[in-house]
Amino acid sequence: MANIEMNDQEPIEINVDNKPNGDKPANIQRRDSYSVPLLALKEIVIFPYTLSPLVIEGEAVIKMLESLISGDRTIALFPEVPHLKEKAIELAEPVIQTFEVDAKSLCTIGVLARIVKLLKFPDGTVRILVRGLKRIRFLKKMNDVAPFIVEVKDIIEEKSENIETIAMARNAIKQFQEIISTSPFYPEELRIAILNIDDNARLADLIADTLHITYMEKLNILALPNLHSRLQFLTILLNRELEVLHVGSKIQSQVSSTLGKTQREYFLREQLRMIKKELGDESKNPDLASIEEKMAKQKLPEKVEATIRKEMERLAMIPQASPEYNVAYTYVDWLVTLPWTVFTEDRINIKESSEILDADHYDLKDVKERILDFLAVLQLKKDKKSPILCFVGPPGVGKTSLGQSIARAMSRKFVRMSLGGIKDEAEIRGHRRTYVGALPGRIIQGLKKAQSANPVFMLDEIDKIGNDFRGDPASALLEVLDPQQNSAFNDHYVELDFDLSSVMFIATANITDTIPPALLDRMEILRLPGYTLMEKKQIASRFLIPKQLKENGLEATQVSMPARTIESIANKYTREAGVRNLERSIGTVFRKIARKIVEKETAPTKKTMLYPKDLHNYLGPQKFFMDEVEIKPVIGSATGMAWTSAGGSILAVEVTDMPGKGNLKLTGSLGDIMKESAETAFSFIKSRQESLGIPASAFTERDFHIHIPDGATPKDGPSAGITILTALVSLLKKRPSKSRTSMTGEITLRGKVMPVGGIKEKVIAALVSGIKTIILPEKNEKDLENVPEEVTKNVKFVFVSDIMETLDIALGLKPVKKSAKPAKKKTAQKTGEKKK
Repeated sequence: MANIEMNDQEPIEINVDNKPNGDKPANIQRRDSYSVPLLALKEIVIFPYTLSPLVIEGEAVIKMLESLISGDRTIALFPEVPHLKEKAIELAEPVIQTFEVDAKSLCTIGVLARIVKLLKFPDGTVRILVRGLKRIRFLKKMNDVAPFIVEVKDIIEEKSENIETIAMARNAIKQFQEIISTSPFYPEELRIAILNIDDNARLADLIADTLHITYMEKLNILALPNLHSRLQFLTILLNRELEVLHVGSKIQSQVSSTLGKTQREYFLREQLRMIKKELGDESKNPDLASIEEKMAKQKLPEKVEATIRKEMERLAMIPQASPEYNVAYTYVDWLVTLPWTVFTEDRINIKESSEILDADHYDLKDVKERILDFLAVLQLKKDKKSPILCFVGPPGVGKTSLGQSIARAMSRKFVRMSLGGIKDEAEIRGHRRTYVGALPGRIIQGLKKAQSANPVFMLDEIDKIGNDFRGDPASALLEVLDPQQNSAFNDHYVELDFDLSSVMFIATANITDTIPPALLDRMEILRLPGYTLMEKKQIASRFLIPKQLKENGLEATQVSMPARTIESIANKYTREAGVRNLERSIGTVFRKIARKIVEKETAPTKKTMLYPKDLHNYLGPQKFFMDEVEIKPVIGSATGMAWTSAGGSILAVEVTDMPGKGNLKLTGSLGDIMKESAETAFSFIKSRQESLGIPASAFTERDFHIHIPDGATPKDGPSAGITILTALVSLLKKRPSKSRTSMTGEITLRGKVMPVGGIKEKVIAALVSGIKTIILPEKNEKDLENVPEEVTKNVKFVFVSDIMETLDIALGLKPVKKSAKPAKKKTAQKTGEKKK
């Protein structure tokens, strides 16, 4: 049972005592013994002459009370005696005896009470108002099933009071009035009520009911056999209460009268703590208890545990209302929740990990091989140290998702941290605790989020880190990404070394140019090139189409997208290295199909076939146009190959001449390196004009103009040198370049053809554009290992090391041999010079 807590619910009054003077105790005739219904009280003691509300639980008890309303409304109230007694003033002789009812120990001394009111509330609870009448003693149970009926007898108290009893009663009145005057918790009306009570027994019960004492102490007062012993025990309790109030006054006098708001809260907390200490009821701080519980669940390093213990001692001394308390508690909570020694078990099965990587990503053989190599080493070493990788590639090629797949393949937790735009060093190392609102850096925050000391930690967009007056985050990462240092990473907030050597850090970047060299040197670079058209078709059919079907509520039986349709979307509606826009375009098509099904333009059971000619209806007009090679040979033109972040493409080079003085003009948004390649080609031709059979007047009477179409697109790099030279020679010799032939390579002034990059992308783009023969530098032959077999079967590759070989293949031009006559003349001239 418990006291009623009033709320906003409107009670339904079942019965009200309408008898005259119904709110006053009735004169009950004393009997030797009689039977009466039993109601057990929990943590509440009701005394005679007191009016108390009770909350009733249990259908059987409620029905019993409703039946009593129509009768004499008397009920026996017996308080429950807890098994573990509260700490209270011990009596010389134990007075509490118990009996068992429904597995509860009840005190044998109780109160006969009368039900004044019974109220039902809308929430289903029933509450009664009872008035204590007199003390009764339990004799025996009349039944063993609730509601219980017990036989009781009245406890008759002697009316005669000796001088000592009267003196104790008057002393109790005096002490209680002093308590009312000192403490703010008692109403002033209580002083008047005490003075108007003539019966000392009733006086003792009223003081016991209103005094702030423990449950067991009230139970002892109820069970004491006579008024003298009750007043004697009550005098002890009143003296203790007065002493507590005097201690409080003493504490208050020691505090300055000019207290601010914070100081006042501190004083009140300190006062409450001192009161509890005087009462011997100093309970433990719940925050400290929760920290102890967390510490028991994990094994912490010695230094960490020692730091936590030291901070907990400080917390115990700081008032909870103080701002410093929150700062200290937050710090300790961070220490105790970090995964200092929590590791997830790695999946060592290489075959299973390989299957997971293949299921999530198409191709990317180099990256997958590196991960599997690491797993193999991990199986042999078992020291939990992880490599530090950096995936470099254009947007949309799957760098971030590859990190998630690696975590899944290794059965580790995955944490992603975006570094784009970070300019504050504290984002990495954390803030010092001297600052308001200080927190650990995002490295430590990520580990707490993962609840593991060996997650896969992805540092996304590491090439986009900035710096300003607040520090350089890239420099802070030097310690994080250094295998020799990160075993003792020290966060400014935590101020304890955390071992990051087991964390597998994976950074991602679009380019490496903006990454500081010292940071770049600490990472193993794995380049993810842009996807070729063939790879995009495979990715779309295996991953993108099933994903977009699911996201748009379609089934595979409702839509069919052939490979040539995917190719048309990739070529005509997207131009990227990755597949993000390709996925968006496929999603756009599927959404329009879903709309047609909803609008009943298309039957749900009908399968929609998507052909390239239908894309205009779904995606609009073609956005991009593929370069196509000239089928008919043209003088002064040659086809090269280019490589961009969006993939490969062919590059047409056009050359024309006009009357002039041998000047060279370059157009087409060319970069400095490409301009230098054109000048190198022009100088080489001028130096070899005799062997090429070109008259000297061609460079003194004519001007030359080299143009590379698509002038709005910036172009740069040395790989077009061989193409520019071939186009110039084609114009000067009036020989057209062979049709369906493209080339790439850097040239030197001595006529050497140097290797270039992007061979895979260039070759695939050339095949798509209709090229049949490709001229490559001899040192690029090794790069064909990365070219798909379906490409190498359909293209003829010619490898050259000299420019003259290129001219022979592309133009069918043989070098002109020098005649003997000019040589003799030159020798004679030299001889004549000697004679002089």
